[in-house]
Amino acid sequence: MKYYILFGPPGAGKGTHAAALVEKYNYKHISTGALLRAEIAAGTELGKQAQELIAGGNLVPDEVVEGMIESTFRNNRDVPGFLLDGFPRTIAQAEALDKMLAKTGEEVTGTISIMIPDELVFERIKRRAAIEGRADDASDEIIANRVKTYHAQTEPLIEYYKAAGKYHEVMGDGPTIEINRQRVLDLMETLQ
Repeated sequence: MKYYILFGPPGAGKGTHAAALVEKYNYKHISTGALLRAEIAAGTELGKQAQELIAGGNLVPDEVVEGMIESTFRNNRDVPGFLLDGFPRTIAQAEALDKMLAKTGEEVTGTISIMIPDELVFERIKRRAAIEGRADDASDEIIANRVKTYHAQTEPLIEYYKAAGKYHEVMGDGPTIEINRQRVLDLMETLQ
C-alpha cells in the first residue's frame, strides 16, 4: 500500500491536483477538509465543534482528525494507495501518522509538496470562496490567520520529511491549472 501526502499552503491546488492523481493511479483521496465538511453538513456533534474552530481559522484537534483518517485507511483496502490532503499539518500529526502506519508495518511513501508564494495564496483562496461560496475562505483576516498557521505549524514538516528522505517539491505557481497539474503528474511519475 502506498501513502502519499499532498503538501503545501492553503490554495496551492492540493485538492485540484489530487483528482488527476486519483484518476491516473486509482488512489483513495483523503481530504481532511472534505471529511470535516461532511460532518458539519450532517450536523454531528463533531461537525458543530469543527464548524466553530474552522470559522475562526483554527485547526480541529488532532485526535479527531486522526480517528477519521485511520478509519478511512481501514475501510478502503481495495485501492493501491492513499493521497492525504490536509494531513498531517503539524509535527505531532506526522508522528501520529507514522505510528498509525507502523501498526500494520507500513510507512509514508512520499510527500508531494506544491509550493506557491503567500500573495498567490490570498488570490486563490478568495477566488475559491467566490466560486464555491465558502464563507470560511472569504475574509482577509481569516486567510491571513490560515497563512500564519501554515508557516508556524505546517511548514516545519518540510524538514521532517526531508530528514526522512520523503520530501519532493514542485512549484504550483504556473499560469494555468493544466501546467501545474502536469508538473504534479510528472513528479508523481518519478516516485512510482
